[in-house]
Amino acid sequence: MRKVGPRVLAMIERQEWLDRPSYRLEHILTLLFNALGRMRDRVMNALNGVWLGHPAHPPLASLASGALGTTVALDALSLVPGRRPAADRNTAQIASHALGLGIVASIASAVTGASDWQHTHREDRRVGLVHGAVNSCATLLYGLSWRDRRHGRRLRGVGLAAAGYAVTLGGSYLGGALVFDYGIGVDRSGARLRNSQWTPVLPAGALNGKPVRVEVDGVGLVVCQGDPGQVAVFGEFCPHLAAPMADGWVDRGRIVCPWHGSRFALETGEVLRGPSAAPLPCYEARVMEGNVEVRGVAN
Repeated sequence: MRKVGPRVLAMIERQEWLDRPSYRLEHILTLLFNALGRMRDRVMNALNGVWLGHPAHPPLASLASGALGTTVALDALSLVPGRRPAADRNTAQIASHALGLGIVASIASAVTGASDWQHTHREDRRVGLVHGAVNSCATLLYGLSWRDRRHGRRLRGVGLAAAGYAVTLGGSYLGGALVFDYGIGVDRSGARLRNSQWTPVLPAGALNGKPVRVEVDGVGLVVCQGDPGQVAVFGEFCPHLAAPMADGWVDRGRIVCPWHGSRFALETGEVLRGPSAAPLPCYEARVMEGNVEVRGVAN
């Protein structure tokens, strides 16, 4: 697997023909979310995990894989020769309940994953599309397994669940690559400023309503104007996909990511709108003798 996995991943990355259907799918998702009207931001924040401070997709995917793994394990246990019929029935029943939970969690995982995926690009977008397609095939197999169990075709249902779990393992490998190789869902806001001393960074007169990048102890920061006489200082990268916040803008007390529109509160860096789930690193700032000064560890 150490050789096969990277080769498969590299092959998927080269499939440029996947770009057209992937962008069409993104447009469909955008239309669906925009159709929600005023509820759009609230729904998107829920799917992106803003309420959790962490993407919602990984815990749902873990719940799905755990429930489905339990199903496969119980199915295998029920096939062991010499078991009592009553025990076998109980095991089969619990396996069916676990399968139902796994299917529901898989669907929820797919919805949150699609919400995260629509903001990806190029190679990671292609891998994410295949990841979603593979897991959708696995979910279809689980659904067929659940139907067969309900209709008394238990052995066939067991086989379909086992096949689905094998497909899930392949999809999980691609999901791991999206996180560990491409940083999808990882806080990418960069290094934190650890200097607890007040440090001048630029004259207050240099601010003109737009974010300005400065650097302190090798750490990039962005300085913004808030209320009259107030300033705010943040980390230079959006936590979502490391967009340069110096290219963003301030809108009604919020700093806006230039790439995907995440919005953060000027006072605290709190996420007001995703797709970012993690807050923007925010530092103490003040104006002293005409200079903007900053200090401290990010909130």
